[in-house]
Amino acid sequence: MKIRLILLSGVLFFAGLSVLAAQERRPVYVVNGALYEGDALREIPPAEIEHMEQLPANEQTIARYGEEASNGVVLVTLKYDTKAVFPADSVSFDRYVADRIKWGGTDPVARVVYRFRVKSDGAVELTDLLESTDNRLRRKVVKAVEEAPKWIPATKNGVPVETEHVLHVQLPGGRPMPPERAVILL
Repeated sequence: MKIRLILLSGVLFFAGLSVLAAQERRPVYVVNGALYEGDALREIPPAEIEHMEQLPANEQTIARYGEEASNGVVLVTLKYDTKAVFPADSVSFDRYVADRIKWGGTDPVARVVYRFRVKSDGAVELTDLLESTDNRLRRKVVKAVEEAPKWIPATKNGVPVETEHVLHVQLPGGRPMPPERAVILL
């Protein structure tokens, strides 16, 4: 029993070391020319990536990007230079839309998820209904989006470009979705 415990402890110790070593062997990520730290790259939706290129960990790469590049460099080019911005004061688009919908405490908990496009003129176009648990809420979300102010569009080389986003609205706020609630996936 003691030998198994010692072996198990040794395996766990070396597994921990290999996890640490793997974390230290991450490549350097450069997004639109700027260095990205840690897991910040995970915050970029794949739809926003135009091109990715992996540079080898050779002398030239290390000379250009420093010793941190000894595990390689991943260059990421986004479809834009500046992000699209919703003009409401410090309120996300999700929150803005939800705040404009009258949904009482006696109404069932419901959720609507849409994929949408911010066009180059700043107008919003709902493109795909990803989830809807209540058609009344879906109609109210569509109306609130139609009445919302235009966005400041993303730009690439100073020219406005389209970008894709996802809108999540769950009401009433602060209440969890019941597990037995049927979800209509479209």
